[in-house]
Amino acid sequence: MVNRFWREWRGLLIFLVVMVLFRSAIADWNQVPTGSMKPTILDGDRVIVNKLAYGLRVPLSAIRVLTWSQPARGEIVTFFSPETEELLIKRVIGIPGDRIALINNQLQVNGRMADYAMLADDQLPALNAYERHRHRFYLETIEASIRSVMLRPAPPNAHNNFGPITVPEGQYLMLGDNRDNSKDSRYIGLIAADRITGRAHTVAFSVDYEDFYLPRGDRFFQSLARAD
Repeated sequence: MVNRFWREWRGLLIFLVVMVLFRSAIADWNQVPTGSMKPTILDGDRVIVNKLAYGLRVPLSAIRVLTWSQPARGEIVTFFSPETEELLIKRVIGIPGDRIALINNQLQVNGRMADYAMLADDQLPALNAYERHRHRFYLETIEASIRSVMLRPAPPNAHNNFGPITVPEGQYLMLGDNRDNSKDSRYIGLIAADRITGRAHTVAFSVDYEDFYLPRGDRFFQSLARAD
């Protein structure tokens, strides 16, 4: 009976084992259920994550056996929350040794303020009219890193002002590009290097939760790195 089962199903079983090991240690595609990284990543995007970007882990574990790189400022990474163990995706804002502050939602890195160039809301057609009306959109540039961010015009609060803080060795400071709707290092603290699982680099495909899960064809295979 066992031999017959193995003969009939071994191809599928081997394929499933290989896929699990591949997704655990080499590359994965992660669904983004929330809007904390808008306008760069939308809820409904499925992003490709390179799990070999920083080192090699034992499959199905957090044990790293080799390390050949470290996350760079401005990269988008996936990591496990120290609060809930939930897999999150955010942008690296502070690397070890950086001195970071947020002043009225404006970023300061090592004493230098980021530059902000305003984007028109119609430059972000993937967002719905309500979001475009309720937010302001900027190109944020700091230390040769550039990205689009969205901010809500509102009085300052405890979460759009912090620091300055110095990022210790082995830790990283993460923020979402949707600065007023992101549970990031302002809430869960700094992220240890061994919690980071990989670097996100491409939207594989995307579906629109608000439009009957129809595909967003213009987002298929879209790079998450800005070309400008």
